[in-house]
Amino acid sequence: MTDEGILNILKTDLQICVDVYDEYLETLILLSKDAIIDEGIKLDMESERDWMLVELYAAYLYRKRKGEKTEMPRMLRCLLNNRLIRQKAGGG
Repeated sequence: MTDEGILNILKTDLQICVDVYDEYLETLILLSKDAIIDEGIKLDMESERDWMLVELYAAYLYRKRKGEKTEMPRMLRCLLNNRLIRQKAGGG
């Protein structure tokens, strides 16, 4: 999936209907990819799991910036931890 596809899903998740925020949201998508890679996770953007992981991380960054919640959601932390453990164990 392309970043444009992730952007569309992110906008739906955040309930944003206008294009005014697209540049900002695209930046959050790039930052999310970098943050996930910094955690040691190898992303395969052909995988639905990975593009959804990027979208969830970008949504977290957006909400954090708005001040809604400052902690990473437990679900997202678990997904990141499980992915890292699976990759370290050789399970992809």
